[in-house]
Amino acid sequence: MDWGTLHTFIGGVNKHSTSIGKVWITVIFIFRVMILVVAAQEVWGDEQEDFVCNTLQPGCKNVCYDHFFPVSHIRLWALQLIFVSTPALLVAMHVAYYRQEAARKFRRGEKRNEFKDLEDIKKQKVRIEGALWWTYTSSIFFRIIFEASFMYVFYFLYNGYHLPWVLKCGIDPCPNLVDCFISRPTEKTVFTIFYDLCLGDLHATQCG
Repeated sequence: MDWGTLHTFIGGVNKHSTSIGKVWITVIFIFRVMILVVAAQEVWGDEQEDFVCNTLQPGCKNVCYDHFFPVSHIRLWALQLIFVSTPALLVAMHVAYYRQEAARKFRRGEKRNEFKDLEDIKKQKVRIEGALWWTYTSSIFFRIIFEASFMYVFYFLYNGYHLPWVLKCGIDPCPNLVDCFISRPTEKTVFTIFYDLCLGDLHATQCG
C-alpha cells in the first residue's frame, strides 16, 4: 500500500469523524508523512555510513552501531505510523457493514422512505452513534495506546530521546573501551524530540 492509497483510505474514514477528529488527517499526512519521507530521510540517511569509532578493529564499528541503534529510527517511525493508522480500519469495517445492511434492507423493500436508491446509501454520512460510537471510541483508545507504546519503545531502545555526542563502547570484538561518534547528534536530538513527543502529544489530543 502506497502513501496515496493510505491517505485515501484514512481520508474516507475521517469523513465520519467529529469536527476535531478531522484535523487528525492533517496531522498524520502533512506533518508525519511529509516529515518522515522528506526530513527524516535527509537527517538519518547517513546514520551508519557516518558512524565512526576510534579503532580499526574489524567488526567493532558494526557491533557498536548495532548495540546503540538496534532498530533504525526511520523504520521504527514507519512502523509506528502503520500501527497508529490501523485502528481506522475498525471504523471503516463498521461503516461498510452498516451500508451493506442498509443496502440489503433496501433491496427487500425496507428503508425506501430513507433512501432514494443504492447510490444514496453509499453517499450518506453515517452518524457516530450507538454501536458505531463504541467502535469509534475504541479506535481512538487503541490509537492513543499505540502512540504511548511507541514513545516508550523509543525511550527504552535509545536510553532516552537525547543522542549524545560520544558513545562509549566496549563490546567484543572491540579491543578496549572505544569512543564512537554519530553525525549531527544535536540535529537528530531536536528532530527526535519534535517527532516523538510534540507530534505524539498533538495527535493524542486531536484524535477525537
